[in-house]
Amino acid sequence: MQIIPIRIEKEIEPGDNISELIINSEKIHDGDILVVAQKIISKQEGRMVELSSVVPSLLAEGISSEYKKNPHLVELILNESKQIIRMEHEILIVETNNGFICANAGIDESNVKNGFVTLLPLNSDVSAENIRKEILQKINKTVAVIISDTFGRPFRMGQTNCAIGISGITPILDYAGTKDSFEKTLRITAIAIADELCSAAELVMKKATKCPVVIVRGYDFKIENSSINHLIRPQNEDLFR
Repeated sequence: MQIIPIRIEKEIEPGDNISELIINSEKIHDGDILVVAQKIISKQEGRMVELSSVVPSLLAEGISSEYKKNPHLVELILNESKQIIRMEHEILIVETNNGFICANAGIDESNVKNGFVTLLPLNSDVSAENIRKEILQKINKTVAVIISDTFGRPFRMGQTNCAIGISGITPILDYAGTKDSFEKTLRITAIAIADELCSAAELVMKKATKCPVVIVRGYDFKIENSSINHLIRPQNEDLFR
């Protein structure tokens, strides 16, 4: 399996054609998996906000005072969230409008001009599907596309890249019903392959190398329609909420 970097020197702006930039930067093969950083998707879709333009509510002012956060940022977090899960150590853990559990609703100040932040895409599955369809239309190559972002984990230090949008690949490889090496039937083993592919891709992407896209080549998978919602654990099955 290969992980091939695609470097894009251009600063992504609203309306840029990401699929065109990818095609012009690297030769695409049938069966490739494109892992695309959320940041360039958010920029391309205009999901950038100047913090000073946000008017904090009384709730945002109260939270910012208690948890030492920028009230403009807190207001954006509230706007992008269904509910607050935890507030501690200057971090707000929320359930985003898309159903992700993450810090600060995925709002990020890195790799964007001073005074601005990026918000998560409105629908990352649609973002991934658009890129996949455009590549098929432009160069007749069938690929899968995964949109990735960096999330923390509740019981382990450090962050890892996770899938927040997919097209053309199922996010979970379910081994239930298959046999292990001792001929025992597996019952509940399901591997989050979309997340694992994102984590592998981040080893090449890094954070400041102008490599917002990678090709994962040589991974055997079945092209099929799916949704990132299959990776989101329902609240009634969540033991920690």
